[in-house]
Amino acid sequence: MSLTRITLSRVPAPLRPLLVKHRELVKFAFTGGVCFVLTAGVNYGLKLTVMKTKPVSALTIAIIVATIASYLMNSGWSFRARGGRSRHVEAVLFFGVSALGVAVNDIPLYLARYAFNLQYPNVSHVTQELSDFLSGMIIGTLMGMAFRWWAMKKWVFPHEKARGTVTAASAGRLATPADEESELVA
Repeated sequence: MSLTRITLSRVPAPLRPLLVKHRELVKFAFTGGVCFVLTAGVNYGLKLTVMKTKPVSALTIAIIVATIASYLMNSGWSFRARGGRSRHVEAVLFFGVSALGVAVNDIPLYLARYAFNLQYPNVSHVTQELSDFLSGMIIGTLMGMAFRWWAMKKWVFPHEKARGTVTAASAGRLATPADEESELVA
């Protein structure tokens, strides 16, 4: 039994159909969670060692690393049933949208540090780090995620065209809850 099936079996029964119905969003959010942890690890690894005085650069590098992981997970899993474009075109669009997403993600941290001067010596180190975390890792990530979700569905993976998979609809029959659960797992 797959991890997704095990997880779905532990979700309250009334919530399961909602998760299955919005499976792309669930997969996108899971991918985002994995990439958030990756971003935080790389960001603080850089920020606490070689980039102590360059927090925006450290966050930008961390986001770029996580974006590569995000492409692999989103194209191979989250939006697998969409697209219809060649991998090359899809990758170019993905990384173009992601570059804009990096800018959207960096804006709150940049504003906190340089427009509102929430940096040492104007504020304590604790206040600076709390501001960096809230503005860069929380607010920036939420803004970037919302932008990426919209842009990925609109431009990168726009069509409901399966890549070599047979769904209930393409087989000429109505989808059952079991079909929908199996598509969530896929």
